[in-house]
Amino acid sequence: MTREKRVALYLRVSTDHQTIDNQRRDLEEVAGRLGWNVVLVLADEGVSGAKGRDRRPGFDKLHKAVTRREIDLIAAWSVDRLGRSLQDLVGFLSEINARGVDLYLHKQGLDTSTPAGRAMFGMLGVFAEFEPAMISERVKSGLERARASGTKLGRPSIPKSKVDQINQALSEGKGIHRICREVGVGSGTVQRLRREAHGV
Repeated sequence: MTREKRVALYLRVSTDHQTIDNQRRDLEEVAGRLGWNVVLVLADEGVSGAKGRDRRPGFDKLHKAVTRREIDLIAAWSVDRLGRSLQDLVGFLSEINARGVDLYLHKQGLDTSTPAGRAMFGMLGVFAEFEPAMISERVKSGLERARASGTKLGRPSIPKSKVDQINQALSEGKGIHRICREVGVGSGTVQRLRREAHGV
């Protein structure tokens, strides 16, 4: 006779105006249908998925339950409830997989306890390796497109009148912060012009 799966439900919403009730209802319905034994319900309310484990107490408890082998499967409503980046997700999946814990994602229909789910997990790992390269390529492509259309990149230059004001104030021996207030520029601009004036 097989032991029923010990399942942890993980619920998360990003703002205090949202509710975890719908996520919980959907996951409890699946648990009843599949005969899971829900042993933990962990939630992070009003917490962004971009935050680390230290800022998500429910997610931290989930990790600890995995480490202690208190659960066999984690059920979450959607992949974005676990984290915001594909690399983070694959790292989390690798960690739970090493402990023999599976993952069920309701919205994506992913269950790593099935052969199809394990195959999908393998593909996620491949995509995670390409994610930083894809982001870098998109940024480079966007910059090239902007240059080609004549868009000037970088910080906007300050007007010559302000440059003259700054140089005059520097020659009078005024301090950087005073010049910033009087001219309405940042200290980095004044420091750069002072370096240029001294040939540094």
